[in-house]
Formats: sequence, structure tokens, C-alpha cells
Amino acid sequence: MKNGLLKYLVCPRCFEVLKLSMSEQDGTEIITGSLQCVACTAEYQILRGVPRMISGPLSYDKQATAEAFGYEWTHFSELEPTYRNQFLDWIKPTTPGFFRDKVILDAGCGKGRHAYLASQFGALDVIGIDLSGAVEAAFANTRVLPNVHIVQADIFRLPFRAPFDFIYSIGVIHHLPDPRLGFLALFRHLKTQGRISVWVYGKEGNWWIEKIANPIRVNITSKLPKSLTKLLAFFIALPLQFGLAAVYRPVNELGYLQGLRRYLFYNDYLYSISRFSFRENMSIIFDHMVAPTAFYISRGEIGEWFEEAGLAQVAITQRNRNSWRGTGVRQ
Repeated sequence: MKNGLLKYLVCPRCFEVLKLSMSEQDGTEIITGSLQCVACTAEYQILRGVPRMISGPLSYDKQATAEAFGYEWTHFSELEPTYRNQFLDWIKPTTPGFFRDKVILDAGCGKGRHAYLASQFGALDVIGIDLSGAVEAAFANTRVLPNVHIVQADIFRLPFRAPFDFIYSIGVIHHLPDPRLGFLALFRHLKTQGRISVWVYGKEGNWWIEKIANPIRVNITSKLPKSLTKLLAFFIALPLQFGLAAVYRPVNELGYLQGLRRYLFYNDYLYSISRFSFRENMSIIFDHMVAPTAFYISRGEIGEWFEEAGLAQVAITQRNRNSWRGTGVRQ
């Protein structure tokens, strides 16, 4: 934890000021210490460089989800060059220039890949939060960046008031026990004229996942030992990687074959990952197999979230015909 984070943090129980006590420091990072609320006296530990700002026990759903994604991002902790374009596509129409001198919240930061990019885009400060043990990987990946801070926290009870110019949440809200309430919880931490962007699985275009893959995930793969699920992901990724390189890339990139695109299953999405590394596609497969909770959100449903929050300048667009990205500004 860097000292600069303290001005943003408050007690997640009563939203009052925190007092810092340090036990171990490494350069600019506080490795071990504690944060105590001056009002309710609740105490939060700083462990391995990350403030642990979770108040109270977690529900079974939250705990299971945190365990699943904590395992994923600590076992697939690499940062890949493909992440930049993917991130910008997820948050369209937001551009790198928008980040300059802004205070950013990465809600569900995983291994820190997007917080790393937001820092490179010139943000004043980037705070990445995650409920899971993935904060360990995020801290390792971003600790050299002076404007990135990692916090273990719950989206439903964040340890902030409303300091953020931009909040983004990529692939996280649909894994919450109540996606709508999760979105509204994030919105409350935006400054006036602040922007929020989210990306969620779409209900439209994912019939085969809802009807076939989902029951397998819910009843089998999410309940297996994580190491076994990871092994299954490896064996599924082998033929997938071959098919992407041998079929999806040439059909989409060679002019004389492009007429065949309409015959390819799930073409828009599979082509979008066709240049990813084997490890990255293996992690994507693992991600879809391990999550205990996943919702598929319709265009109408995500639109209702933005309307309920009273956001302006709303833009909701489909991505790869199987997901939705939405953005809006707090009035």
C-alpha cells in the first residue's frame, strides 16, 4: 500500500476516516500494518502490501466466487500485449486520452491487467479492487507503478466515498449475486460528471451457453477441484487453438474465404480471440468453467440499470454479438 492511497480510503462500515499504523515498509510500499477507523474502531489489516478492507463475513456465493477467481488469476497471472486493444474495445467509446489526470476505479481488477493500462494512459491514480486473492497477483503486477493502488474489498461495501472520475468493471458484474445492485453500488462512488463503463455477458447470442454449457458449469465443473478444472481447460484449449489458427483466422482474413464467415459457429467472438496465446485462451476456458455464479444480461436489463441510476450520455452497444458494453455519465 502506498501512502497516497490513504486520502481515498474510508471505513467500509461507517465511511469515516482511517488511521494508519505501519509495521513493515519496502520503499514506497507499506507491506504490513493496519488501518483503524477513528469512529467505530474497526480495524483492517495491511498484508503483503494490500489493505484488506472487507467488513463482516461473506455470503456463500461471494466466498465461492472469490475462491474461484482468486485461483484463476494467481495461476494465470501473466500480462499479455493483446490486453491493450481488448480493454479499449470493452470500454468503447472511451479512449486512452480520457484517462489523463483522472482518478480511476477498476472494480474487479483480477490480476491488475487493466489497472496497469489505465496507469499507462496517464491516470492520476488508479485503484483496483477485488474480493478475491487475485489482489496478490494484481499487487505484484502493478507495484512498480506509482499511481496504482490495490485493495481487497467488496463491490457492495466499498471503502470509498465518491472520489472517482471514471469507474469501469469488465466481466465482473455478471458474476455478482445481484448484478443490478452491484451496478448501482458502483454508481454511488462516482463524482458528479463522472463516467461509468461496464461489460457483461449478453443473453442475446448465447443460447448455447445458457442451455448447454451453463448446466455443465453449475452442476459439474464449478464443483471440481480447481486443479482438475484447469487440466480440463488445457485439453479443451488444444483443439480450440488449432481451430482458431487453421479455420477462423484464414476465413476472416483472406478475401476469397470471407463468404464462409456466416457458416462458422460463434464467429465474431472466436475470431476476436484467434490471435491470443494458448495460455490466454486456456484461461478464458477455465474462467467459463470455474465460476459458481454467472448471469446473462439482456439489452433491456442493462438499459434499465442505467435508467435507474439516472445516467446521461448513455451508450449501450453489442460486442461480438454475445455481450454488452454500456457507459454513462452521472448527472
